[in-house]
Amino acid sequence: MGNQLSGGEQQMLAIGRALMGNPRLLVLDEASEGLAPLVREEIWRCLDHLRAAGQTILVVDKYVRRLIRLADRHHILERGRMVWSGDSAELAAQPELWQRYLGVEW
Repeated sequence: MGNQLSGGEQQMLAIGRALMGNPRLLVLDEASEGLAPLVREEIWRCLDHLRAAGQTILVVDKYVRRLIRLADRHHILERGRMVWSGDSAELAAQPELWQRYLGVEW
């Protein structure tokens, strides 16, 4: 049955299955990769609700602007080493980080 679902539905199902065990930490790696923009935003809204409910979430993703709205803390890794750490306001205030490590303009 799961293979008959759309990519977004499969991702929602995977997140739901992970939450069934009542984890202290939910780890998501590129949870919205390859999804249509509307579906991607629905995934992010679900993560917003989980965060508001107190769920701890670790997200690895390239959608930095959306991560800034979701996360309390951000870490940038380069070759397995942490090269920067800070909160959303600090990350938003340093566009050079965006270009250097993420290849995107603010």
